[in-house]
Amino acid sequence: MKHAIYPRLVMLGAAPETRGSIATVVDAYRAHGLFKRWPIDYIAMYGDGGLPHNLTLSMKALREFGVRLARYRQAVVHLHTAASRGLLRDALFMAATLAARCPLIVQLHGTGFERLRDPALMGFFLERAACVVAPSESLRSWIRGIARRAHAVCVPNPVAVAPEAQREPRPNLVLFLGRLEAAKGVFDVLEAVSALRPTVPDVRLVCAGDGDRVAVARYAERLGIADAVKFTGWVGPSGKRALLEAAAVFVLPSYEEAMPMSLLEAMSAGLPAIVSPVGGIPEVVVDGVTGFLVAPGDTASLQRLLRKVLLDRGLAARIGAAARESARLRFAPERALPKLEEIYAALGLKEAA
Repeated sequence: MKHAIYPRLVMLGAAPETRGSIATVVDAYRAHGLFKRWPIDYIAMYGDGGLPHNLTLSMKALREFGVRLARYRQAVVHLHTAASRGLLRDALFMAATLAARCPLIVQLHGTGFERLRDPALMGFFLERAACVVAPSESLRSWIRGIARRAHAVCVPNPVAVAPEAQREPRPNLVLFLGRLEAAKGVFDVLEAVSALRPTVPDVRLVCAGDGDRVAVARYAERLGIADAVKFTGWVGPSGKRALLEAAAVFVLPSYEEAMPMSLLEAMSAGLPAIVSPVGGIPEVVVDGVTGFLVAPGDTASLQRLLRKVLLDRGLAARIGAAARESARLRFAPERALPKLEEIYAALGLKEAA
């Protein structure tokens, strides 16, 4: 796999603090020293702005990318991509990398790859990449399905693990951390909370994320629980930590997922989680041990599990502690980052002096 010595790595992804898993993962890389240990130039291809803003940012990124390749002549290129936005833009950068004969690392994020209109185009680039990085074995299997010759590896996303501490009793606060849309199961959470109120009258739900807030709020009103539901909008790292520290249980009964960062963050915070066994989630959550699994759309089971966790705080503490330990063993930066750094070294990238 090792062919030459490369002096620089050019990483392409989202602008800092952009909403979505790419910016979250890259911010974690930066926070835990990856950019200090390796000679990385980071170029933002897009951000949270509208189409004109992102078109301008993409054109600027393309110019900067060309300058970097001309300056270094040879560099390793690490591109972060998601099915939900900018695949054609990303294809342009991947094509330029291959044309320059630079080793290409493609890292996949999020869901939706299975629904690509033209998987052959993605397969073309993945088979020609030096390495394809997936956050879960389920997504790695999909890669193998469309690009049999791709060198696909599973590299966990790094998540900081909170120090173990004695937790004060928490209110009956349920935390939904994700986009407000049916695919994430937020309407099912509302139904479960509504059914739970007769037995847990002080239950509260915080919905943290962007999306169709109006539709979710209207549904809460129809169910008669508008007074028990709070919307925070999208929250940054500090706001997210505060919510994880305040909540009694994390819930994300999605209909599809890859490897949700919010789940990993909840586990690393020692918070019991109730999630769906979709995508890569069953790879990290052992039902009844490090969390609870509930089928998408099964609101009765979701309500039952919420009631169980909220009323049995001893159980919640045991599940949360097991989740935190599992996260520490698999997703702590000191365990996750070396797997990516092994790829860098194998490709011939030199560590920073």
